[in-house]
Amino acid sequence: MDQQAFQSGRAAYMNGDYSTAATLLGAATNPGEVYAAADHMRGNALMKLGRYREAAEAYRLALRDRSYGKVGALNTNLGRALAASGDDVGAVQALNAALADPSYTNRYKTQMALAKVYEHEGQMREAGAAYRAAAIDENNPDPAVSLVALGRCFMELGRPIDAVEAYRTALDFSSSTGSQAAVYAQLGEAFVAASRMQEALDAFNHATADGTYSLNPAQQASFTAAQNAVAALTGQKGGETDAMLAAAGYGGSGSFDPLDPLGKSGEFIPSPEDTGFFSISEQDIVEAEKKESKVRRKKKRTGVKVLVCVVVVLVVAAAALGFAYWRGYGWPTQEDVVADLFYAKTDGTDTSAYIAPSVSEDQRAAIEAILPSGATVTVDGVDRSADSSTVSCTAALPEGGSQAYTVTLAREGIGWKVTDVQLAFDSSSNAGTGTPSTSGTVPSDAGMDAGAATPDPTSTDGTPVTDPSSAQ
Repeated sequence: MDQQAFQSGRAAYMNGDYSTAATLLGAATNPGEVYAAADHMRGNALMKLGRYREAAEAYRLALRDRSYGKVGALNTNLGRALAASGDDVGAVQALNAALADPSYTNRYKTQMALAKVYEHEGQMREAGAAYRAAAIDENNPDPAVSLVALGRCFMELGRPIDAVEAYRTALDFSSSTGSQAAVYAQLGEAFVAASRMQEALDAFNHATADGTYSLNPAQQASFTAAQNAVAALTGQKGGETDAMLAAAGYGGSGSFDPLDPLGKSGEFIPSPEDTGFFSISEQDIVEAEKKESKVRRKKKRTGVKVLVCVVVVLVVAAAALGFAYWRGYGWPTQEDVVADLFYAKTDGTDTSAYIAPSVSEDQRAAIEAILPSGATVTVDGVDRSADSSTVSCTAALPEGGSQAYTVTLAREGIGWKVTDVQLAFDSSSNAGTGTPSTSGTVPSDAGMDAGAATPDPTSTDGTPVTDPSSAQ
C-alpha cells in the first residue's frame, strides 16, 4: 500500500482533478492488494470522467474488502456504473444488493438509481414504486425530485389524476421559484390529460407568471388547448358552428328563428328565460314544499296502516287456527277420515292412508276385518280434543240392518288417522255389557255375525259368547 500515492490521489479528488486522482489512487495499491477506500474513491473519480466500465471494476474490487463495510454505498455506485455502461440487468442486481444492506442509510439514492433503470427499461410501474419509496425516505433531503419523477411515471401509465397528486405534493417540498415553475407546467399537462381545463389553465399561468420559465412545445400545446376549452365554456370564443350561423345571418341579434328564418309561422322559439321559474317567490316555494310534505306524510301513513292491517289479519288468522287446533279440528276432519275408511273397504282399495302409522300390522288387519263391505256410513257424533277424537257412526249394511261403530282417531299433523275400530252395542239390548275388541278374531262379515250372536245363559261373567256354529 503506497500511502503517499493514496493521500495525493485523495487531494486531487477533493480539488476536482479526477483524472490525476484516478491515476494516483490506482497506483496506491499493489497488484492483488485490496484496499477498499482507494478503490472506492477511484471508482468515483472514474464516474466523474465518464469511464463507467472502469468505475464498475473499481467498485467490484472495493467490495472484496470485507473490512470496509460500506456494502450498500458500493453496490449503489456499482449499479449506477453498470446502468451508465448499458448493463441494466447487472445494475438491477447490484442495486437490489444495496437495498439488502440493513446498515445503509441513504437508501433513497439506491431507489432513485433503481427507478431510473426501470424507467429506461419501460417498466413504469416498477419505476413509480421506486420513486415513491425514494420520496418517502426520511433521509431524502429533496423529495420533490422523486415526486416529480413519480408524476411522470403516472402520466406514462395513463393515470393523470395520480400524477396531479404527485405534482401537488412536489410543490409542497419545492423551494426555489424556478423548480416550482417547472412543476406547475407539468401539473398543467396532467390537468389537461384529466380534462380539468380550468385548473390546467391556472397551473400554466403560475408556471409563466414571472416570465423566467419557458414552456416546451408539448406544454405550450396543452396550455393552448386549456385556453380554448375554457374560452368555449365561458362564451369568450365561439365555436365553428357559431361562426357558420353568423355567416348565414343568424348570429348576434337573436331576431331570427333558425327553425323559421322567414318568420312565416309568426312565432319565434320561446326564450329560455320565459320559464316562470325566476318569477316564483320564496313564499310560493315554501308553500309548494309544504304541500309535497303533506302528500309524502299521507302516503307514509297509508303504508303504515296497510302494514298494521296485514299484521292484525295474520295474528287473528293464527289465533283462529290455534283455537281450532286446540278444539280438535283439523283437515281432513274426523268425519271425512272415517267415511273414507269405510269407502276404501267397500272399494277394495288400500286403507293404510287412513290408519295411523303407530298401529301394528295385526291391529291393522283386525280393523280391516271388522269393517263391512258395501255399507253406507252415517256419523252420529264426534268427541273432539286436541290430540285424540272418538267418532260414533252407524253403517247401513247392504243385506239390511245396521251396525254401530266407535272409531278412535289420533292427531297426525293437522289431520287425523284411525287407531282403533270397535263394534258398539246399545246397553239396553240383549247383547250384554261387553264390547268385542278389534284385537280378537272377527269374521269377514262382521255385521251379519254380530246380529246372529246370542248370549249364553250359562255364562257367569255376562260376556256374550258367539254361537260355535257361526265360528266354523
